[in-house]
Parts: sequence; structure tokens; C-alpha cells
Amino acid sequence: MKKKVSQLLIATALAASGAVPVAYASGDDAEIQARVDEAKAASGDFLKQLGGAMKREMQAGGPTAAMKVCRDIAPGITNDISLEKGWKVTRVGTRVRNPMLGLPDAWEQRVLQDFEKRAADGEKYDAMTYFEVVEEPAGKSLRYMKAIGVAPQCLACHGSAGQIEEPVRAQLKTLYPYDRAVDYKPGDLRGAVSIKQPFND
Repeated sequence: MKKKVSQLLIATALAASGAVPVAYASGDDAEIQARVDEAKAASGDFLKQLGGAMKREMQAGGPTAAMKVCRDIAPGITNDISLEKGWKVTRVGTRVRNPMLGLPDAWEQRVLQDFEKRAADGEKYDAMTYFEVVEEPAGKSLRYMKAIGVAPQCLACHGSAGQIEEPVRAQLKTLYPYDRAVDYKPGDLRGAVSIKQPFND
């Protein structure tokens, strides 16, 4: 019940952002579910690849080496999925490290806020998702987000100043002069995988 109410509230608020929820007939349910299943599989594949690359680099060279995963490898993976599927696949953050890549749009900001409310009600980020069919200036699309929580190992690059070692702080300052993605705690919402699937009507 809480999830249905939450989705209703966020859908009502979206009109102000230019993303208008679209009502669809019950006959479209199968297509919508198929799209959601595809988005779920794609986001899972992305997170699996990202986690594997992060683990390898952390073991090979520690946090400074692992930084290239978020900077270089993650955008490459999302770009590959986007080209393969014909979708827009990105990662967005609650606090961005690189404002050119991780800044959520108005729709994504509202979903991130909803994720935090759902977490406060006891829902786990591991299985937390949201989808909606919306009409935007560019056309109709299914929008889907999968929450990403902060794990303890994330604090090596995303924790407080006392938790981030000096070589890492120095590299972050060089690579990301506008960095705001710090001072997280385990269990915080880090961001989400965001997928937009256009309808070819």
C-alpha cells in the first residue's frame, strides 16, 4: 500500500517538471511489463559489470586505481548498453562528483527523493525500483530507476575527510574540482541507474 501511495504522489508532482504521466490501457500491461523487465535486466547487468571492475581495481591498486572505474569504465558500460538497446542509460547521484555526467534531471530528482522516503519506511535499496510511462517534449517513453545504496567500501572515496586518505583526496581534487559526492555514510542513497526507453509510435 505504501508503495502505491508513494508512486501516486510522485506521479502527481511530475507534471511541474515537464514529464507528464501517461495513462495506458490494460491491454498494454504486457508490453509495459516486458519493458520493465528489460530495464531491470540491463540495470542489473550494468551494476554487475561495475562491481566486478571496481573489485579488480581495488585489489590491484586501491582507491586511486578504482577511481578510473567511475570516471572511465562506468560511462563506457552505460554507453555500450545505450547503443545496443537504443535507450538512454545513465547513472545519477544524490550528490554529484562530475556535474557533466551525474546530475539528475527534475524527474530523476523526484524519484531519488521518493527512494529516500521509501528507505525511511524500511524498504531496502537492493530491490528498490520505480518506473513510469511519461510524455515529455521529446515524446513518450518508459522511465525506470534502480536505487544504488552506499556500501562501507564506498567510503574510501565518498566518505568524510577523515575517512578518505590523502592521496585519494589529492586525486579527487585534481580530477573533480567541483566534487560534492562526499560525506556519505553506509546505508545512504548514493544515486540510481536511470533508463529511458522511447516508444516508437
